[in-house]
Amino acid sequence: MERAVAYGFSAAMSGALLLSCLLFAALNRRQRAPYMDEAFHVPQAQAYCEGRFGQWDPMITTLPGLYLVSVGVARPLAWLFGWTSSIACSTGMLRFINLLFSVGNFYLIYLLFSKVHPKSKAVSGFQRILSTLTLALFPTLYFFTFLYYTDPGSVFFTLFSYLMCLYGNHKTSALLGFCGFMFRQTNIVWTVFCAGNVVAEKLNEVWKTELLKKKDEKTFSIKGSFSDLIRVLRFLIEYLISPQNLIKIIALTWPYIIIVVVFFAFVLINGGIVVGDRSSHEACFHFPQLFYFLSFTLFFSFPHLLTHTKIRRFLQTLRKYPLRYSLIAVISLFLVWKFTYVHKYLLADNRHYTFYVWRKVFQRHELVKYMLVPVYIFAGWSFADTLKSKSIFWILLYFVCLFAVTVPQKLLEFRYFILPYLIYRLNIPFPSLYKQLLELAFYIFVNVATFYLFLNKTFQWPNSEEEQRFMW
Repeated sequence: MERAVAYGFSAAMSGALLLSCLLFAALNRRQRAPYMDEAFHVPQAQAYCEGRFGQWDPMITTLPGLYLVSVGVARPLAWLFGWTSSIACSTGMLRFINLLFSVGNFYLIYLLFSKVHPKSKAVSGFQRILSTLTLALFPTLYFFTFLYYTDPGSVFFTLFSYLMCLYGNHKTSALLGFCGFMFRQTNIVWTVFCAGNVVAEKLNEVWKTELLKKKDEKTFSIKGSFSDLIRVLRFLIEYLISPQNLIKIIALTWPYIIIVVVFFAFVLINGGIVVGDRSSHEACFHFPQLFYFLSFTLFFSFPHLLTHTKIRRFLQTLRKYPLRYSLIAVISLFLVWKFTYVHKYLLADNRHYTFYVWRKVFQRHELVKYMLVPVYIFAGWSFADTLKSKSIFWILLYFVCLFAVTVPQKLLEFRYFILPYLIYRLNIPFPSLYKQLLELAFYIFVNVATFYLFLNKTFQWPNSEEEQRFMW
């Protein structure tokens, strides 16, 4: 990095860390006891700290990656400073581990921006730093930096795996992907995504070669016709059914294939993907989850997706292809009608924002969920439009992974959208400086509101003396 950029990066990272430390202290003063899912995670980590590795809370549904890392950090600190295990593995110290993960995430996001968007006249070092700071403060992720949840560690190992994949260190990438899987089982999808990146790059090279051979100057874009898509899919099938090509792909992606085989062995032995309480985490075809994610992305990326120019172009596209979008609308209405599921947690727990989103929006009237379909279609079009700079094979790969990581989830939970959102945001073109500043200001506003509500607007349930707090 140039000296000015290095100073800027150091200042941004130091400022973010200082802010996080102040918030961390404030939150731990107000909420000393484990809160929400911490009531399961903290005792489990403390059992591991005391060497009781055979103890397991059946209510926990994820693998023990978080607790193993916690022991790996806490035990050396206890030895170094002469702390007892009750201090080294106290709720505050366990939460502090996620603060360390957040520092790692800040650095990884910057490195990923630098790798995905190489240095050019159009992208300055200041813009990379600004976008890094923005994503590091992404509200849904940033909030859980201060609680003992799996999200910061899950994001850290997944982004690290993605970075190593982009640098061509595939063995390291696969190993880091396994670490991400140990934090949350659905992260296996992003291991497949890393492998798919390698394949997509190879396919894109062959595709361009084929076009040159045929002296065809036409390249596929996201706005291409249906016949163009069929043409690409035909090429994809023909390439993948060739044994010679399959051998090449296996040779390129074998470290990831090993991790995927380990995952399937785990599912077979475990009898499912969920560890512990499976009754509340049943897989289903919850297709509207994809619509919720697109709406979530439209909300948090509105400076990029919800612009006057995009709205005008979308309306022009509707007029140009009325039958295509009529069919999309009919299919969307059908999916909403037949595949909308409401998890019991969504209706019962008034501490989560999703409870109020569902009650204030979706339960206002039976027709609301259908009336939102035009919003979903615009969000999907705008979302895909921002990815048009990527190759068609990358786009297909991303949407397959997005589908796999969202649709099987019955519970509407914003935390499930963090990783697909970050991968998306890292790969769209850099916007103007004005849009970047607007996005950062919006994230800061949402974070201020979120922490204000959590720290100051407590309430109590009728049959409980414990203070309840609003959260993501």
